[in-house]
Amino acid sequence: MSPWHGTTIIGVKKAGKTVIAGDGQVSMGNTVMKPNARKVRRLGAKDENGEGKVIAGFAGATADAFTLFERLEKKLEQYSGQLLRAAVELAKDWRTDKYLRNLEALMIVADKDTLLVLTGNGDVLEPEGGPESQITAIGSGGNYALAAARGIDDYEEDAERIARRAMAVAADICVFTNDRVTVETI
Repeated sequence: MSPWHGTTIIGVKKAGKTVIAGDGQVSMGNTVMKPNARKVRRLGAKDENGEGKVIAGFAGATADAFTLFERLEKKLEQYSGQLLRAAVELAKDWRTDKYLRNLEALMIVADKDTLLVLTGNGDVLEPEGGPESQITAIGSGGNYALAAARGIDDYEEDAERIARRAMAVAADICVFTNDRVTVETI
């Protein structure tokens, strides 16, 4: 296991809007190495505003995550922007490729229709819930963020507000999570 530890990434899909938010803290042991890393990005083909049609956030080793972002982007090109197909193919490669198998990261990826968690075990997981509301979270503060988001999901309609509030709760509890949040919305 890498000494690089922790982060919090949350994905919220609600009322036709999907949000991925992540904190900016990079820690090594008990030391904050960088407080403002950007762990949430846009990928894939561009929309009419020139932005990627897929959003992705990672928890884990940074170099490993960048490798996975690049691989996912190639899979999106190969499969004409079909996120689910690209994610399944990436997960297959991640599990079977000797080099990729050693990568230490988790990812949340989303497009306008789909919200998924990708793991190095070859898992492509769709969060529970239906088209009206889905929430998932990863990283050392992921369970705190997930619990907070689920706690307000019935009372809040805005996906971004849910994600931001959940990140604030995680930052208050998890020492490996800070309040410098990056948010991407589709």
